[in-house]
Amino acid sequence: MGKCLLCNREGLVSKAVGVCVDCLRNNPEASLNIVRGLRSKWRSSIGFPLQPPRSEGGLRCNICINECIIGDGERGFCGVWVNVGGRISPLAGFARMVTYTYLDPIPTNCVAGHICPGSTGAGYPRYAYSPNIEVGYYNLAVFMAGCPLDCSFCQNWEHKTAIAGGKIDKSLVRNLGIGDLVERSMDPRVSCICYFGGDPTPHLPMLIAASRDIVKKSLEKGVIKRICWETDGLANPLLMREMARLSLVSGGIVKIDWKAWTPSIYEALTGVDGKKAIERLMENTKIVSELGRERPEIPLLVISILLVPGYVDASEVRGIAEYIAELNPETPLVLLAFHPDHLMKDLPPTSWKHMREAIKAAKEGGLKNIHIGNIWILGDYY
Repeated sequence: MGKCLLCNREGLVSKAVGVCVDCLRNNPEASLNIVRGLRSKWRSSIGFPLQPPRSEGGLRCNICINECIIGDGERGFCGVWVNVGGRISPLAGFARMVTYTYLDPIPTNCVAGHICPGSTGAGYPRYAYSPNIEVGYYNLAVFMAGCPLDCSFCQNWEHKTAIAGGKIDKSLVRNLGIGDLVERSMDPRVSCICYFGGDPTPHLPMLIAASRDIVKKSLEKGVIKRICWETDGLANPLLMREMARLSLVSGGIVKIDWKAWTPSIYEALTGVDGKKAIERLMENTKIVSELGRERPEIPLLVISILLVPGYVDASEVRGIAEYIAELNPETPLVLLAFHPDHLMKDLPPTSWKHMREAIKAAKEGGLKNIHIGNIWILGDYY
């Protein structure tokens, strides 16, 4: 239990946020002033920009919603893109990425595991090797450093410390070229390539180039290589469309994680402009949903929502669900149980009561295909 620094109410209030959900909704300006002051401490400690840079005379990066204007010698908010002598370049070097890859046996603990061709046989034989589980095959998990967001609850927060101060910690990640990633993906045991992190967004120019080559080679060889993304959905819409196209033609899935529906709550949890983020999410989700009509046998789009205690409640879920249902009420929704981590270790895991309320809200919002993720975390905590 914590206390709101604005209204003094006690309840599910994290010290990392400092204010309660009611104050964020009803008094967003005052609430966010408190949140921004608290957030700056963590980012300062690892040498990341406190907010998306807007340096006069700097170079604009258009990869994500932040649209950083990066001055000479500065890094973007994601920590991946730098201005070196008047030229924007990835931290790892031209056409290179900061990542860590490993083979994950199918079936994996994937957000979209309940519809993945590798775990279910959906789309067999075009998109899956088996009408059931692809026993003996692997997902090439590609963990990316850097992210457009700065979530206080991040489950993989090491993706930032891996590039703290603009230096690559090779004990955590590797400097990988596009050709290296293509070579690893063409391993005959690999049927699925999943980009996550962090978030794949900062590395999209390289990941899209690699994925195009992977798809081309797989078609030539007659093998299955599904391209999948786990992303916050804040990429430039032109990039999002190409991400979705590559998943569409390969049998893969685009998994978009909506953090919240209310702009002030979104910013409090993630550190970026909530209004702009929600607008971009709506645009990109629509792009993927519409493309998905071309491949009805496997859903192209999956939405996930992390039920952060005290903040992402039934009201937030209902708002997201109503928008998604307008696009396609059959869109799979995965409600994820929260595990205390990073700067929000002072909150409990998600309770069963919270989950039941969220499921009810999603159904009332018009969605029909609802799943629970991380079910083993749930308990009677509040």
